[in-house]
Amino acid sequence: MVANKNSATSVLNYLRARRLGLLGVLLVLVVLAGLITLLAFAVVRSMPQRNVVMALYPEGSLNAELVKRYRDVLARQGIDLKLEPSAGAVESLARLRDPKSRTSIALVPGGLTTAQESPQLVSLGTLFYQPLWIFSRGRPLQRRGQLRGLHVSIGPEGSSSRALALKLLGPAGIIDQKSATLLPLTPSESVQKLVRGEIDVAVFLEGWQSPAVQQLLKTKGVNLESIPRADAFVALYPYLNKLVLPAGVVDMAKPLPPTDVLLIAPKSSLVVRGDLNAAIQYLLLQAAVEIHSAPGMFHTASRFPVPESVDLPLSPHAIEFYKTGPPFLQRHLPFWLAVLLEQPLVWIIPLVVILFPLFRVAPAVYDWVEKSRVYRLYSELKRLEDEMALAAPGRTQYFIEQLDQLGDRATRLSVPAAFKPLLYGLRLHIDMVRQEAKKSIPP
Repeated sequence: MVANKNSATSVLNYLRARRLGLLGVLLVLVVLAGLITLLAFAVVRSMPQRNVVMALYPEGSLNAELVKRYRDVLARQGIDLKLEPSAGAVESLARLRDPKSRTSIALVPGGLTTAQESPQLVSLGTLFYQPLWIFSRGRPLQRRGQLRGLHVSIGPEGSSSRALALKLLGPAGIIDQKSATLLPLTPSESVQKLVRGEIDVAVFLEGWQSPAVQQLLKTKGVNLESIPRADAFVALYPYLNKLVLPAGVVDMAKPLPPTDVLLIAPKSSLVVRGDLNAAIQYLLLQAAVEIHSAPGMFHTASRFPVPESVDLPLSPHAIEFYKTGPPFLQRHLPFWLAVLLEQPLVWIIPLVVILFPLFRVAPAVYDWVEKSRVYRLYSELKRLEDEMALAAPGRTQYFIEQLDQLGDRATRLSVPAAFKPLLYGLRLHIDMVRQEAKKSIPP
């Protein structure tokens, strides 16, 4: 009887230990559930925003045409590219540097900022040449100082045209800022007033395909001026390039222009905030390839976009894009599905944090569930033993009946083969306790 009692007691002690283990397992599961919730919030925060803002320059500029094409390309991937009007690249740079501004993307020509002035900005590469055009009305301007005392449009405050015209043409003596009347007109306004003879000269920084440039090149009585000492400009300002517009390229019969025209031109870069979501940067780079890779007046096919760092460092994502192209999943899956699967928090961390512990815990939980079915009967057996030890001799038959019922339940209990020995042990212990009880019945 004592041996039986010790055996049942050891089983119950094991049962209590397993209960503590189960509580530990439940605690781990609760912690894992909390981690999963936190990771889900982290994934949501890391997903790219559906609305981003790009600077839109005045109508008549090439920028106004290009950013609309960017908007259309990104719209195909479910991104709503908002266009925020701006006077030009100088104003846009200020907005990009302002953390309270919504603008996060802009086309910016070289020569307007530096990495020290704009540490929060990065470049996605250069896109096209943006020459400085000088159009005059009447006789061509052929000598230094001809922009003295004239009405000259150099672009509105905040525009790259105004900033670079003053920075480059003023010190070179091409524009006399004291005697000339400098007007803050947009490209469209400059064209209208120059054609009507209301101003003498229009200076603006624009790409070859700009509507304003194309209109003035074909307007009778309007001359395109060659930049004097173009090589000196390029030597003094490394962000500038010397370009040649060939004679007759506009109209070979007339010809227009009548002679080769020398131009100086920075390259326009696609500038973004450094914290702009990587997936959006990849979309912008793919859009840039689609929009700017065709041949142009001053470049061959696939010359642009290129990973050039003019004023600002290249984004790490741009460097990777120019080396290997878009991420693998973005090349083969819809954008949002690719972005979701590319989030390491979505699958790597949950798999490591959840599945690995579960693989270790699951067998223990299964083991506990199956054994607990047998241990419940062991608990009843232990209770009957304790009651028999304290009961009067006349109650022996009652306990034998209780043990018989317990034995029947143990016989009917179905457990997996791995746990059969435990069940057989229970039935053996029930028989041993029953035999001990029968010995106490008088003959």
